[in-house]
Amino acid sequence: MVEVFLWWIGSGAADEDLLTELRAEVTRVFEVGARCWHGHERPLDSFDPRRQQHSSTRILRWLIEARPRHSGKIVGLTDADLFIPILTFVYGEAQLGGRAAVVSTARLASDNGFRLDRALLRERTVKEAIHEIGHTFGLIHCERRTCVMSRSVNLVQVDAKDRGLCPDCRRRYAELREQGQHEHE
Repeated sequence: MVEVFLWWIGSGAADEDLLTELRAEVTRVFEVGARCWHGHERPLDSFDPRRQQHSSTRILRWLIEARPRHSGKIVGLTDADLFIPILTFVYGEAQLGGRAAVVSTARLASDNGFRLDRALLRERTVKEAIHEIGHTFGLIHCERRTCVMSRSVNLVQVDAKDRGLCPDCRRRYAELREQGQHEHE
């Protein structure tokens, strides 16, 4: 059985409530085991001084090398602002059908300029983490805007998503499981 490890790799303290909630959602949505990993290592070469952001692709490579022994999939959760070269920022990135994903809380915070809404930040982080984990299981972007696998380029789109897979993505995930692709290592 595939297990998903959730690993806080941010600079601030881990939000244990978020990790617990995310673990439950991963188990519910993907019907796999999930657990929190509390390693102290952090990627050292992901920061790009020119952009003042961290490369999500470098973090993915680091996660593959640093992941817990015998782990199936690993999701690095961070408070660092992430980018890929062709985009200004990303909420996360994953290896399609692979082992690793990374999700950032940096741009998921409330954009109203007032006090941080922790419940909203947790909700958005859970959705984006489920989305990226879906990619590791081989799921691609969905056209339904309420499906967790829909593409999100802004917070309005993140907020419009549900936490789960739409019926079409659920069917596709079941097919991938049958083919054994969801356990790809």
